[in-house]
Amino acid sequence: MQHLDLQVISQALQWSCSGQRVWLCTVLATYGSAPRAPGSLLAVNASGQWLGSLSGGCVEDDFLERVGRGEFPEPIAIVRYGDGSDPRSSIRLPCGGVLEVLVENLSADCDVQAHLRELEGALRGQRRLLREVSLPHGDRLLSDDHSQGPRVERESGRVRLRVGAAQRLLLAGYSSVAHFCAEFGKGMGFEVILCDPRDEVLEGVVLNGIEVRRELPSEFIANGGCHADTAVVALTHDPKIDDLAMLEAVRTEAFYIGVMGSKATSDKRRERLQRIGGLGYDELARIHAPIGLNLGSKTPAEIALAVLADILRLRNGIGRAAL
Repeated sequence: MQHLDLQVISQALQWSCSGQRVWLCTVLATYGSAPRAPGSLLAVNASGQWLGSLSGGCVEDDFLERVGRGEFPEPIAIVRYGDGSDPRSSIRLPCGGVLEVLVENLSADCDVQAHLRELEGALRGQRRLLREVSLPHGDRLLSDDHSQGPRVERESGRVRLRVGAAQRLLLAGYSSVAHFCAEFGKGMGFEVILCDPRDEVLEGVVLNGIEVRRELPSEFIANGGCHADTAVVALTHDPKIDDLAMLEAVRTEAFYIGVMGSKATSDKRRERLQRIGGLGYDELARIHAPIGLNLGSKTPAEIALAVLADILRLRNGIGRAAL
């Protein structure tokens, strides 16, 4: 299934190319409980057709009514829902949270369509982009994104939005820890893929909503299975699975690469990867081993929690020293 953000941008581009004005809405910030994360998208055309989500339902109806009444004629606007501080919005979120939304009024011209095509390419995994939108004029600038950090950053006079493919969690081999990682990753909105060629290991395993590929993870990675928004984790303790996955993963742009094992096991693995695999210092430094945050984890679920917490830390651009 296509990532929802990709569907939204593709539809917005289609509307624009057919000569329709489009309102592109982006969740900027949430406070308290909110069903959609910052960066989530919604597109609306002048006919009232829409695609995407800002809140799961309680905001969309109000926004569509306001577009139908001719509101938001300006190139850009910021609307706040939930606490009554915005006189243009009396909606209270049932979950008790607060939501800020960036609304861009996009005319059907060549510059807008070129901008949307760039965003579409980024969401397909072609490259990662930083999208800067100026306030209050709505000027837009795109540049390559080579860093990790929050999807939305707001500074005086501008908003910076990170645009890339759907976050992917690639599990190199099945284990009890990998099982919990798959469930946690799915709950966090990752596209989760598990690769393992061992029929005897996968027998009876049920992972609803998880793509299971019966092939070596290293082969999947070598054939383009990773992009810059991929986290690769190896959790089997089987060197034939884990080591080969690491050798291929460090050749990709994956933002997180980690492998399970004690410090002693990890040191031995590094020596093997250097001696047999020919990895250099910079490549070895990309591998998180031992994997995960040090939470004192003992059970498979606790270890999986530590792994996902470390992935989330790095994805949000937070250094270990800041913890």
